[in-house]
Amino acid sequence: MANLKELRNRIASVSSTMQITSAMKMVSAAKLKRSQDAIVQMRPYAEKLTALMGNVSATLDASENPYAAERPVQNVLLIPMTANRGLCGAFNSSVLKRVKVVSDRYEAAGANVSVFTVGKKSRDLLKKTMNVVAEELEVVNQVNFEGAQRVADTAMAGFTSGQYDKVVLIYNQFKNAAVQVLQEEQLLPISAASTEGAAVGDYLYEPNKAQLLEELIPTSIKSQVYKALLDSQASEHGARMTSMHKATDNATSMRDGLKLQYNKARQAAITNEILEIVGGAEALNS
Repeated sequence: MANLKELRNRIASVSSTMQITSAMKMVSAAKLKRSQDAIVQMRPYAEKLTALMGNVSATLDASENPYAAERPVQNVLLIPMTANRGLCGAFNSSVLKRVKVVSDRYEAAGANVSVFTVGKKSRDLLKKTMNVVAEELEVVNQVNFEGAQRVADTAMAGFTSGQYDKVVLIYNQFKNAAVQVLQEEQLLPISAASTEGAAVGDYLYEPNKAQLLEELIPTSIKSQVYKALLDSQASEHGARMTSMHKATDNATSMRDGLKLQYNKARQAAITNEILEIVGGAEALNS
């Protein structure tokens, strides 16, 4: 059995860890509320705009909408969205595993795969094994439309120039604090297939068709990236809050077990001292 000093040190260490995990849980819970409100407000707008663009794309030719051009898939750009930090359960690893699966699938079909990493965790791991052509780290710390625009602009420029034939987002979609749904979402080309069930018809364009589509289609793509970033941010905070809650519970159980072990060891030491005193007294009396 460990001595009393070792047990006291272990109890102090576990208690300190428990305080840290509990604090991280509360911080993530506060951040989650803001992130959840942001994605709940943004999601209906982004989904409706994406559906509208899918319908509009079905009525346009390639010259009017270069973002919907279908080409043989020879070069693919994957955009995985992870966190800059760990301690959030399987949030990062699930995205990275999906990147490997998707990459293997396209490479088996004869395509070249490049990666635009969003988040330090994806950058640090994937740069060792894959062709990382760009990275974006700051937008993960503070998600905003400007950061989403930088990501979308890089993807759109690569697609319209013919550098990439398909662009795919891989991220965690927020469902609730305990559940994040891994998504593999085609960003480019704009696909009308994602609008199945929606009404497709003619549209009236004001002030004119060319000017409106020149602004609206890129905005739709940027909004789709922004929604994915908000989803990923809320999922990260939810995953970290859940992970830290479990870590706090485990630390509490470990501390209680160590305290019980410490009390038993202390009681045994006291009993031995009493026995030694009694034995000494009996020896003197004899």
